[in-house]
Amino acid sequence: MKITKIGLLPRILLAIVLGVLLGQVLSEGWVRVFTTFNGVFGQFLGFLIPLIIIGLVTPAIADIGRTAGRLLLITVGIAYLDTICAGLLAFGTGAWLFPDMVARTAHLANIEKAPEILPYFSITIPPILDVMAALVFAFMVGLGIAYGQHGDGNVKSPMKSAFFEFRDIIAKTIEKAIIPLLPLYIFGIFLQMTFSGEVYHILMVFAQIIVVIFVLHLFILLYQFCIAGGLTRKNPLRLLWNMVPAYLTALGTSSSAATIPVTMKQTMKNGVSEDIAGFTVPLCATIHMSGSAMKITACALTICLLEGLPHAFPTFLHFILMLGIVMVAAPGVPGGAIMAALAPLASILGFTPDQQALMIALYIAMDSFGTACNVTGDGAIALVINRLSSSKESATNS
Repeated sequence: MKITKIGLLPRILLAIVLGVLLGQVLSEGWVRVFTTFNGVFGQFLGFLIPLIIIGLVTPAIADIGRTAGRLLLITVGIAYLDTICAGLLAFGTGAWLFPDMVARTAHLANIEKAPEILPYFSITIPPILDVMAALVFAFMVGLGIAYGQHGDGNVKSPMKSAFFEFRDIIAKTIEKAIIPLLPLYIFGIFLQMTFSGEVYHILMVFAQIIVVIFVLHLFILLYQFCIAGGLTRKNPLRLLWNMVPAYLTALGTSSSAATIPVTMKQTMKNGVSEDIAGFTVPLCATIHMSGSAMKITACALTICLLEGLPHAFPTFLHFILMLGIVMVAAPGVPGGAIMAALAPLASILGFTPDQQALMIALYIAMDSFGTACNVTGDGAIALVINRLSSSKESATNS
């Protein structure tokens, strides 16, 4: 079997294992080789982040903004609010539990850091513009394209066509350059951490954090369907049970888009009309990222605690609010959610390329659970929208 046929998750896991094992036996010279590669790749990744924001967020805003009807605005508002709530839940839980976990494992690991490994050479690739400028530009142009169209909204203007082509370029760059090299980059990160004596502490912490994340994602699904069940006066556990096929499909495919047909079918089984399901489910597959927001926030807080970075509530509130916006660019791109999250991770939390690489590894290792949480929660939002739509129709008829 060719290496390209092996999925990204197995390659990431293999890179982590090899990094931990070889970090104990390779000499400093070999470690410096991979440190040099990581330095160059990290510079390229930093250069690409603002372009990812422009290339992915601009077309997403252009597509959503044009059809900004009342029902769409309500759906977008509910999806965004739920995504933010999931991120805040992760931060609140993490602020309560994670500091003790980090302190306890630091004591058990008995860390003694080795001197920093320097690369043989370095290359500086400055980004064209900073992340916040890229985000403002993406929103300005995206909304301008959306509301500047005339006639048939399905016909692309030259500007819209250009940005959709640029999106394809960015997606291809991620797919053909970033994703294939990520395992080597992550191998270098774990090789350095093992050589410096930090890896055991980090692995011990995240073994516990993953358990917390799994419990949190089940709790998110429960509160989503309890709210939906309360509004529709249906048994929330039965509603959630009906969504299990969508959950399992997402767990197997790690793709919101691939799960849309199953999500729609199970949503209609819960009593949602075909029209509402056909409108809500594909839209929420793009904008509703509660599982991803929870997971990214929990992992980011953990790394902040491990690295001594600022992690006050106002900082993380800013991060979570921005995360809910930039992740509209995530669907359809390999590792889209964490790629989009690199921008606020760097600009708001101050993550270095190495810390971003660790985030990528941790996120992808749990990717399917976040996707399953996202798409299953889409069914809860569809129930709420169906209820609101029915109430509106009843009021109009009366």
